[in-house]
Amino acid sequence: MKPDDANRDVYVALLRTVLRHVPFDGWSPAALKAGAADLGLDLPKALLLVPGGMTELAALFHEEADRQMLEALARHDLAALKIRERIALAVRLRLEPWNGDREAVRRLLGFLAQPQEAPRAAKLLYRTVDAIWHGIGDRSTDYNFYTKRALLAGVVSSTALYWLDDKSAGCTESWAFLDRRIADVMKIPQQIGRAKKLFEKLPDPARILRRLRRGNAA
Repeated sequence: MKPDDANRDVYVALLRTVLRHVPFDGWSPAALKAGAADLGLDLPKALLLVPGGMTELAALFHEEADRQMLEALARHDLAALKIRERIALAVRLRLEPWNGDREAVRRLLGFLAQPQEAPRAAKLLYRTVDAIWHGIGDRSTDYNFYTKRALLAGVVSSTALYWLDDKSAGCTESWAFLDRRIADVMKIPQQIGRAKKLFEKLPDPARILRRLRRGNAA
């Protein structure tokens, strides 16, 4: 489901009303029915908007969160920030608007953790990290493309889980955790680069074996 701009307000309004019921009814048809009723819609009419039910609404939630994050990022002077600062800003902007809906987000993550939802969950997470990299101005297409996204997926996932239970004022502990996670993953490419240079300096094992074989043959 890809709501066009003309209908987006209707979809987002439905998402918002459903989120109010998710903490009590779970990520379930009951929450969809209650949220639709808040808008004066019965369930059949709501399903005309989201034929896939709560599975489709999960995708809409991710799409809307990514969209809001990109709009917020565009209002910042990213050129003045280091890459790690841009990443931290993007992840914060992705999570902060949903501070008041953390229990609903928790239920959503539980829903997506079901085995039958695993492919969809992976796709949605990939879209988010891809949006972050593009949003902060990264346009790389080299071998690092997928490595960057895989590393960032771990940062986003672990930070989101930490944020769900964060009781600190302004979620300051979550953002400190985020900074530590980013610092950790920023070291990995450097370590890979150093290891690659080290291996380049080592003797070629195949060449050594050929010499040994020639020596034995003699």
